[in-house]
Amino acid sequence: MKFIKEQIALIKEKDPALKSLWEVFLYPSFRVQIYYKISHFLYLRRHYFWARFISEKAKRKTGIEIHPGATIGKNLFIDHGFGVVIGETTIIGDNVTLFHGVTLGGIHDNKGKRHPTLKDNVLVGAHAQVLGNIVIGENARIGAGAVVLNNVNDNTTVVGIPAKD
Repeated sequence: MKFIKEQIALIKEKDPALKSLWEVFLYPSFRVQIYYKISHFLYLRRHYFWARFISEKAKRKTGIEIHPGATIGKNLFIDHGFGVVIGETTIIGDNVTLFHGVTLGGIHDNKGKRHPTLKDNVLVGAHAQVLGNIVIGENARIGAGAVVLNNVNDNTTVVGIPAKD
Protein backbone atom coordinates (compact mmCIF):
# COMPACT_ATOMS: atom_id res chain seq x y z
CA MET A 1 0.00 0.00 0.00
CA LYS A 2 2.91 2.36 0.76
CA PHE A 3 4.23 1.88 -2.79
CA ILE A 4 0.85 2.83 -4.28
CA LYS A 5 0.66 6.00 -2.18
CA GLU A 6 4.22 6.91 -3.18
CA GLN A 7 3.44 6.37 -6.88
CA ILE A 8 0.30 8.50 -6.68
CA ALA A 9 2.26 11.33 -5.02
CA LEU A 10 5.06 11.01 -7.60
CA ILE A 11 2.72 11.19 -10.58
CA LYS A 12 0.87 14.11 -9.02
CA GLU A 13 4.20 15.92 -8.59
CA LYS A 14 5.65 15.08 -12.03
CA ASP A 15 2.67 15.39 -14.38
CA PRO A 16 1.01 18.81 -14.65
CA ALA A 17 -1.67 17.31 -16.93
CA LEU A 18 -3.15 15.34 -14.03
CA LYS A 19 -6.55 16.80 -13.17
CA SER A 20 -7.84 14.14 -10.79
CA LEU A 21 -6.11 11.61 -8.56
CA TRP A 22 -8.37 8.94 -10.04
CA GLU A 23 -6.57 9.45 -13.37
CA VAL A 24 -3.43 7.91 -11.84
CA PHE A 25 -5.05 4.48 -12.11
CA LEU A 26 -5.20 4.94 -15.89
CA TYR A 27 -1.48 5.72 -16.23
CA PRO A 28 0.48 2.88 -17.88
CA SER A 29 3.51 3.74 -15.74
CA PHE A 30 1.52 3.24 -12.57
CA ARG A 31 -0.02 -0.04 -13.72
CA VAL A 32 3.19 -1.56 -15.12
CA GLN A 33 5.02 -0.91 -11.87
CA ILE A 34 2.36 -2.81 -9.92
CA TYR A 35 2.85 -5.73 -12.33
CA TYR A 36 6.62 -5.35 -12.01
CA LYS A 37 6.51 -5.53 -8.20
CA ILE A 38 4.61 -8.83 -8.39
CA SER A 39 6.76 -10.32 -11.17
CA HIS A 40 10.00 -9.24 -9.47
CA PHE A 41 8.84 -10.84 -6.21
CA LEU A 42 8.24 -14.11 -8.09
CA TYR A 43 11.51 -13.82 -10.03
CA LEU A 44 13.53 -13.47 -6.83
CA ARG A 45 11.90 -16.67 -5.59
CA ARG A 46 12.86 -18.48 -8.82
CA HIS A 47 9.30 -18.73 -10.12
CA TYR A 48 10.59 -17.64 -13.53
CA PHE A 49 7.66 -18.82 -15.63
CA TRP A 50 5.07 -16.97 -13.55
CA ALA A 51 7.28 -13.91 -13.28
CA ARG A 52 7.57 -13.73 -17.08
CA PHE A 53 3.89 -14.54 -17.51
CA ILE A 54 2.96 -11.48 -15.45
CA SER A 55 5.54 -9.23 -17.11
CA GLU A 56 4.33 -10.29 -20.57
CA LYS A 57 0.74 -9.51 -19.56
CA ALA A 58 1.91 -6.10 -18.35
CA LYS A 59 3.66 -5.47 -21.67
CA ARG A 60 0.51 -6.28 -23.65
CA LYS A 61 -1.66 -4.07 -21.43
CA THR A 62 0.69 -1.06 -21.10
CA GLY A 63 3.16 -1.11 -23.98
CA ILE A 64 5.98 -1.02 -21.42
CA GLU A 65 8.33 -4.00 -21.05
CA ILE A 66 10.12 -4.45 -17.74
CA HIS A 67 11.96 -7.72 -17.29
CA PRO A 68 11.16 -9.16 -13.84
CA GLY A 69 14.88 -9.53 -13.13
CA ALA A 70 15.56 -5.79 -13.39
CA THR A 71 16.30 -3.92 -10.16
CA ILE A 72 14.38 -0.67 -9.76
CA GLY A 73 14.80 1.88 -6.98
CA LYS A 74 12.24 4.26 -5.52
CA ASN A 75 10.27 6.82 -7.51
CA LEU A 76 10.79 5.62 -11.07
CA PHE A 77 8.64 7.86 -13.29
CA ILE A 78 7.93 6.65 -16.83
CA ASP A 79 6.32 9.55 -18.68
CA HIS A 80 3.91 8.40 -21.42
CA GLY A 81 5.78 5.10 -21.41
CA PHE A 82 4.78 3.37 -24.61
CA GLY A 83 7.72 1.49 -26.09
CA VAL A 84 9.92 1.56 -22.98
CA VAL A 85 12.08 -1.57 -22.61
CA ILE A 86 14.04 -2.36 -19.44
CA GLY A 87 16.33 -5.41 -19.68
CA GLU A 88 16.93 -8.18 -17.17
CA THR A 89 20.19 -7.00 -15.59
CA THR A 90 19.31 -3.30 -15.60
CA ILE A 91 19.74 -1.48 -12.31
CA ILE A 92 17.81 1.76 -11.84
CA GLY A 93 18.50 4.03 -8.88
CA ASP A 94 16.09 6.36 -7.11
CA ASN A 95 14.21 9.28 -8.68
CA VAL A 96 14.83 8.28 -12.30
CA THR A 97 12.65 9.56 -15.15
CA LEU A 98 12.28 7.73 -18.47
CA PHE A 99 10.31 9.10 -21.40
CA HIS A 100 8.52 7.05 -24.06
CA GLY A 101 10.46 4.78 -26.37
CA VAL A 102 13.52 4.45 -24.11
CA THR A 103 15.48 1.20 -24.29
CA LEU A 104 17.75 0.11 -21.46
CA GLY A 105 19.13 -2.86 -23.34
CA GLY A 106 21.99 -5.24 -23.80
CA ILE A 107 24.42 -5.58 -26.68
CA HIS A 108 25.93 -8.94 -25.75
CA ASP A 109 24.35 -12.33 -25.22
CA ASN A 110 26.64 -13.32 -22.35
CA LYS A 111 25.09 -14.56 -19.10
CA GLY A 112 26.44 -11.83 -16.80
CA LYS A 113 25.59 -8.17 -16.40
CA ARG A 114 24.72 -6.91 -19.86
CA HIS A 115 22.35 -3.99 -19.30
CA PRO A 116 22.98 -0.46 -18.01
CA THR A 117 23.03 0.88 -14.47
CA LEU A 118 21.34 4.25 -13.96
CA LYS A 119 22.28 5.96 -10.73
CA ASP A 120 20.02 8.34 -8.80
CA ASN A 121 18.23 11.33 -10.40
CA VAL A 122 18.89 10.35 -14.03
CA LEU A 123 16.61 11.62 -16.81
CA VAL A 124 16.47 9.76 -20.13
CA GLY A 125 14.80 11.56 -23.05
CA ALA A 126 12.31 10.07 -25.49
CA HIS A 127 13.56 7.28 -27.77
CA ALA A 128 17.05 7.25 -26.28
CA GLN A 129 18.89 3.94 -26.37
CA VAL A 130 21.17 3.16 -23.43
CA LEU A 131 22.94 -0.07 -24.30
CA GLY A 132 25.35 -2.45 -22.63
CA ASN A 133 26.91 -2.87 -19.22
CA ILE A 134 27.55 0.83 -18.69
CA VAL A 135 26.96 3.25 -15.82
CA ILE A 136 25.00 6.48 -16.12
CA GLY A 137 26.13 8.74 -13.26
CA GLU A 138 24.02 10.60 -10.73
CA ASN A 139 22.06 13.60 -12.03
CA ALA A 140 22.99 12.75 -15.64
CA ARG A 141 20.73 13.72 -18.54
CA ILE A 142 20.41 11.72 -21.75
CA GLY A 143 19.00 13.69 -24.68
CA ALA A 144 16.08 12.50 -26.77
CA GLY A 145 17.10 10.06 -29.48
CA ALA A 146 20.64 9.63 -28.12
CA VAL A 147 22.46 6.31 -28.42
CA VAL A 148 24.60 5.80 -25.32
CA LEU A 149 27.27 3.09 -25.50
CA ASN A 150 29.74 4.38 -22.90
CA ASN A 151 29.67 5.43 -19.26
CA VAL A 152 28.29 8.89 -18.50
CA ASN A 153 29.79 10.88 -15.63
CA ASP A 154 27.78 12.39 -12.79
CA ASN A 155 26.09 15.74 -13.58
CA THR A 156 26.66 15.37 -17.33
CA THR A 157 24.29 15.81 -20.26
CA VAL A 158 24.88 13.73 -23.39
CA VAL A 159 23.19 13.97 -26.79
CA GLY A 160 23.59 12.53 -30.28
CA ILE A 161 24.52 9.31 -32.01
CA PRO A 162 26.81 8.22 -30.49
CA ALA A 163 26.07 10.26 -27.39
CA LYS A 164 28.65 12.87 -26.38
CA ASP A 165 28.69 15.62 -23.78
